[in-house]
This record gives sequence, C-alpha cells and structure tokens, in this order.
Amino acid sequence: MTEISKSHFLPVKGLSMMAELQHKELERRLSLFQVFLKLYEQHSNVLDDILELENLTQPSFAVNQSYIQGVLDGSTVYIITNLCDRQTQSLQQPQGIWTIGRDDSNGIYIADKYLSERHAAIQYIDHQGFYLIDFKSANGSFVNGEPVYQPTKLDDGDRIRLGMVSFDFFVNHTSRTLPTVAMELLMQLVPGMDDNSMNILNSHEQYKYREQNFGSDLIDNLRYQHSSFTLEEKSDILDRFFSRHKPDHL
Repeated sequence: MTEISKSHFLPVKGLSMMAELQHKELERRLSLFQVFLKLYEQHSNVLDDILELENLTQPSFAVNQSYIQGVLDGSTVYIITNLCDRQTQSLQQPQGIWTIGRDDSNGIYIADKYLSERHAAIQYIDHQGFYLIDFKSANGSFVNGEPVYQPTKLDDGDRIRLGMVSFDFFVNHTSRTLPTVAMELLMQLVPGMDDNSMNILNSHEQYKYREQNFGSDLIDNLRYQHSSFTLEEKSDILDRFFSRHKPDHL
C-alpha cells in the first residue's frame, strides 16, 4: 500500500470508529432512559421525594406541594386544589366530576405538554367515594405507581401521577364545630372587638366577665351592652353593685 493510500485510509477508519462509538453511547443513554421510566412508573413516589430533597438545597427554586383534596360536608361535595395556576381554589361541580387536562375547558386545567387535552377525571360516587378515571391518555395515569386502566378508588394520602404531573390526594370525611373560646382568652386574642364581634360571645360568658369587673364603668357598660342581658340578669347585677358599695356604718 502506497503512502498516499495509507494517508486516505487512516482518516476514514478514524471516522468509522468515532461513528460507532457515538452510536454505542446513544444506545447506552437510551437504555438508561428506559430504565429510568420503568423505575418512575414503579416507584414514582420515591423518586419524587429524592427530587424534592435535591430541590431543597437550591434556594432559588421554590418547591410547591401539589394536591387535590376531596371534601364531604353534609350533602355538599367539592374539591380543593392548588393545581390551577398554583392558586388554592375550591371547585364545586354539580355532577361530581372534575376533568383534568391541558385543554382550558377542563375543570382542572394544567398547561403541561405531557398531559392529554382531556387526560383524566376525578369522580365522586355517592356512598362509595372518589375515583380516578383515565380517558385513554397518551402518557397514562398512575396511583401509587400503578397504572390506571379502569376507575380506581382513591384513598386518603394516595400519590397520583398524570403524565409527568404528580400530586397528592386527600379526603376530608368529617367536620365538627369546636366549642367557644373562653372569655379571658378571647379578650387577649381580640382586644378591640366591635358590636358584631361581641355577638359571637355566649350571653353567659358576657355575664361572667362583667360580674368579675364591677367598678365605676359598670353603668356605661350596661348602657352599651344592655340588649345582651335579660331583666333578671340586669336586676342581679344592680343588686350586686349596690351591695358592694353600701356604707360600712349602715
């Protein structure tokens, strides 16, 4: 082989080897990506936690926990979520169906390219609970890493992934009314209450408070809050006031 032919052969061989190496590197990266997708489908909650922990070390990156909460309040059913424009909203729907997707006609509209236009829905069924329904989306719906092929009942604390959008689901089953706050605590929390605020106080609590604070301002207080007392309470207060201010020599 002449020197000229060798000089042409070496560059060609080098380019061939480089192309082969690039092809192998591409195959390796593709294999890694497929492994990552499989891991994410099976253990999405673990990987999400790892990514969130990594984000905590970056002060410039704000981490917002996305969620949907189903609320049962007597005969009223609605959801609360921060998935819409990252603002917490209360969403009522007369049929108990909240559609999710990247089309702005959805009840929960999320502008994400990995979501289908009508990706999925959360539906409430009387006496059964909340369900996730996938609308044969391109990138699928998952509950706790398991793909959803049929209506799947949701439990409190479930992790949902639609395409690449992940969020937690919570259920509020009950509500209760708490007792009134003690007068001495209420006066510390709200030192400048107006007439409307005073209406939330129990008349018995008002009476106890005034009973402990007899003094020169009693008459003014009676004039100011006279509508809060019964005739019997007014009479009892005046009797106590005059008995405490009787001269000692009588």
